[in-house]
Amino acid sequence: MNSNWNPNKQGKFRNSIAEEAPAKRPTPQERNTFSTAPVQEKALLVSVCPSGQTMERTEEYLDELAFLLETAGGVALKRVIQKLERPDTRTYVGSGKLDEIKEYKNALEVDFVVVDDELSPAQLRNLEKELECRILDRTTLILDIFAKRARTSTARTQVELAQLQYMLPRLTRMWTHLERQRGGIGMRGPGETQIETDRRLIKEKITLLKQQLEKINTQKTLQRKNRESLVRVALVGYTNVGKSTLMNLLSKSDVLAENKLFATLDTTVRKVVVDNLPFLLTDTVGFIRKLPTQLVESFKSTLDEVVEADLLLHVVDLSHPDHEEQIAAVNRTLEEIGAADKPVIMVFNKIDAYTFVEKDADDLSPMTRANWTLEMLQESWMGKQGKSIFISAAMRQNIDALRRMLYEEVSRIHAIRYPYNNFLY
Repeated sequence: MNSNWNPNKQGKFRNSIAEEAPAKRPTPQERNTFSTAPVQEKALLVSVCPSGQTMERTEEYLDELAFLLETAGGVALKRVIQKLERPDTRTYVGSGKLDEIKEYKNALEVDFVVVDDELSPAQLRNLEKELECRILDRTTLILDIFAKRARTSTARTQVELAQLQYMLPRLTRMWTHLERQRGGIGMRGPGETQIETDRRLIKEKITLLKQQLEKINTQKTLQRKNRESLVRVALVGYTNVGKSTLMNLLSKSDVLAENKLFATLDTTVRKVVVDNLPFLLTDTVGFIRKLPTQLVESFKSTLDEVVEADLLLHVVDLSHPDHEEQIAAVNRTLEEIGAADKPVIMVFNKIDAYTFVEKDADDLSPMTRANWTLEMLQESWMGKQGKSIFISAAMRQNIDALRRMLYEEVSRIHAIRYPYNNFLY
């Protein structure tokens, strides 16, 4: 037995352990109650309202930018708009508004600032220096969503090419900490700076990706040639107007359809039979205002499905307050890719969600589009330009009439292409 043992000291030692130890050990359930949900990054939205553009239109554009941010996984805490003749070439906004943005940034503790235009490398560099935080422009946000949504190797290759093409002229901003000469024994010549090395590597990567996309284009062209015996119909339209929902309805397929921007990036082709007439229906990537030119170029193989289609179904979200601007944006993109001369059926979707503001009898203010009933819209230029139809894909309203219209147009194209086979249909 140890002669130095003291029961009083041992009791004191035990009491100190008890005082320091937690009163209750957490249960396994308590230890595992942590959230696995991704943390939403907070952002500040910034836009310039140029001359000739109303504040209401600028607010609508910021609504779309906020939706883009939400699709990317962020949340907008504040909007800042400045009226200018044109965006400032140095910092996009004026110096006074820049101080205001800095105050909002510090007060709200936002993670980054999003600008509703494509910024030049100088503007990006100056804004980051002034605000001391990440600066994203509209193009960067769209490219990030495309990278997040890309599932197939083709889509990933197309998005990576677009990102590198966008990144190349902005390396000065991204790699300023590496702008120095390489040193070492045998390397004390003119050499090349790190930024020049990165630029060369990116150019080599771009060349490699373009070669891969050329192979993809060749394969896609062969696939389209094998389908030349059937009439091809392509769904086009602004993003999030219900193209994939309509695709699922007409072809009985299961294309991903979500209330998010750019839910579909990969082209989906399905054979559809209306009565006894077969044709191919293609779901394509949605367009958007200020669609980055890098995406138009890199998604050439996908957009070729639109260029080589025999008939376009231009789907429009009738419930969107700015659907006329969306129609114009889609038409501009169709002109860019050389598909503006295609036969088109205008499909005005989401009539179930369309609302109008009824005017009082004594209200003498001029009528606006918000005061138009659905019947008035059907009698307007939208309902009377070429072939058009008003439907609800989600509620399956007027779908039979759309099928009849499709049958008439496809059979007309088929009769021109195969005049000797008309008796079959």
